[in-house]
Amino acid sequence: MLHLSPDSYIKLPPIAKIVCEPGWKWQRREKPMANYDLFYVWSGEGEVEVNGTTYPVGKGSCFLFRPGDYTSATHNPQKPLVLTYIHFDVREPVQLVPERYRKLTDTVDFEYLLSRYVRLFLVETYAAEEEALLVLKQLMIHLLREDRELPIERKGSNQLTEAIHEVANYVKQHPSVAHRVEDLAMRAQLSPRYFSVKFKEMIGMSVQSYMIRTRIERAQHLLMHEGMNVTEVADALGYRDIFFFSRQFKQYTGRSPSEIR
Repeated sequence: MLHLSPDSYIKLPPIAKIVCEPGWKWQRREKPMANYDLFYVWSGEGEVEVNGTTYPVGKGSCFLFRPGDYTSATHNPQKPLVLTYIHFDVREPVQLVPERYRKLTDTVDFEYLLSRYVRLFLVETYAAEEEALLVLKQLMIHLLREDRELPIERKGSNQLTEAIHEVANYVKQHPSVAHRVEDLAMRAQLSPRYFSVKFKEMIGMSVQSYMIRTRIERAQHLLMHEGMNVTEVADALGYRDIFFFSRQFKQYTGRSPSEIR
């Protein structure tokens, strides 16, 4: 799918982001899938079966069902699934197809593309069809890139690598906290200086830059998907000065928070 032009994709109904009802289930069909279906879980708990293999699913679970696949699904009524599904087809033979299943960990960019695709058809939008095909190809590229990312091999032991990535994940899970490098280094059981050097080496940016980027990514999500206004987002993420928040947001995204919202 990497080498297909956007015009080679065919948009098909249905398209939606939905909160599944407590009694929802996806019955196994007598006939297999006739086209491709991108199926993404925003939240909730459940199980999806594909061609006899069962996958437990939650936030970040992503499937690309293919023509010929047999599928079914159920969920926990107390934790219903929130899903986006996009049906599509292609006009020509495809050799490079994303894997059927993966669990995304860095979901911000992918969720933005999903939301953009669905939102194009909620109201009458100029050139919606053309943009949707571009977004659909971006989604496929994102999945192919995920499938082909090799484990990071860096200098140092596996224990050091795990410690640094655990801290990075901790920062991402708590974007509103004003983390001190000293505290993060202590969490990794490293000296602050050595921690800072290894963090930049393994993550690709300084601790401070990573904290800011994580906070801005969370701000984007809150503005686009949670219905919060700029003041509420700034407050939720620990900014005392809304003007500083707006300036930093624009520096990292190229747009003001109000434009994103």
